[in-house]
Amino acid sequence: MDFADFEKNAAQWESRAQRVQGAAAQAMERLLRQAETSDSGQSHAIAHFIAATFDGHVFKFDPFDLRAVDIPVSDDMLACLDALRWGRSDLHTLVPDGERRILAMCSAR
Repeated sequence: MDFADFEKNAAQWESRAQRVQGAAAQAMERLLRQAETSDSGQSHAIAHFIAATFDGHVFKFDPFDLRAVDIPVSDDMLACLDALRWGRSDLHTLVPDGERRILAMCSAR
């Protein structure tokens, strides 16, 4: 790949990173709200996912749990994973008061 190709790809990568980050912000807010307000089995899987995206060294997420939640929820999880892949910012920074909310959710479970 020459420099011109790299510049073209870099611009496309930056555009994609910005796009997926916006989608992930909305998805993370929906997931976090559901984990905070529900006590269903699905909300436990959501909380575990959020915790794993917050601190993957402490919390683990089994990708097969994507099958245990409703399709819109798994779509939101995948949007968050896509944003993690592009790594422009930590997911908890994309939602208002994200770190405090996630820590409160983790301590409540």
